[in-house]
Amino acid sequence: MPGAPFSSLPRPLLFGHRGASARAPENTLAAFELAVAAGVDVLELDVHLSRDGVVVVHHDAAIDRTTNGAGDVKNLEFSELCALDAGHRFLDVEGQHSFRGRGCQIPRLCDVLEAFPQCGFNIELKQAEPSMVRAVLEVLTRAGTSEVVLAAADHGIMQAIEASQPGVALGMSSVECWRFWWQAMLGRAPREFRGRCLQVPPYHYGVLPVTSRRVVKAAHAEGLEVHVWTINDPHEASHWLSRGVDGIMSDDPAAIVHAVRSARRAA
Repeated sequence: MPGAPFSSLPRPLLFGHRGASARAPENTLAAFELAVAAGVDVLELDVHLSRDGVVVVHHDAAIDRTTNGAGDVKNLEFSELCALDAGHRFLDVEGQHSFRGRGCQIPRLCDVLEAFPQCGFNIELKQAEPSMVRAVLEVLTRAGTSEVVLAAADHGIMQAIEASQPGVALGMSSVECWRFWWQAMLGRAPREFRGRCLQVPPYHYGVLPVTSRRVVKAAHAEGLEVHVWTINDPHEASHWLSRGVDGIMSDDPAAIVHAVRSARRAA
């Protein structure tokens, strides 16, 4: 059985989803700094592999949506990626490009791990390639980072991670999440899952309930944690915390930190 997730951190957990991505460009050091200042326990981030094999922190396969460049991460050298303005397209709450030209870059995973040693890390691997898995595990080994959960929507990536490093704490692929949800709704005991975290939205496409008391109860019965995303409203955060979820992922952790801390005091 893979390791327990974030074993030294308090519950419920507060995650900064791509950092404080509502207040600064997602997956940048600026966003992670704001998330840490807000009191997060875990930084949630996404990784890709550059053409020259550098693990970089970025969500999309392409750089077009967030930077002043164009093309896929995997087709660009790290030197090209770090020359881009990762704050170029970010709009703040007033609709201004307040981070444009301020030196925001696409960071390396190793730089983020080094900058925030006090945090846990929820790392989602975005490329379904064995080289991606090897590169991420090598970075984690060199950094000596222990409070880590590795996640991927792709089932094959999750299998590759588990095969490469059986003791690492894992999330669950999309296939596993839906299989678990379906079995939980049917009242069955789903026991075949290697991942330790069910990381799901409250609703699928805003309609189909995914996170419910039944699902949380079924997860806890199997030793799984439930982390719900992405919640930015404190009242909604309190709602899900009252249903027993183990963590909240938020684009704006400063907005919900008091709800999370209240839940801890009440536990």
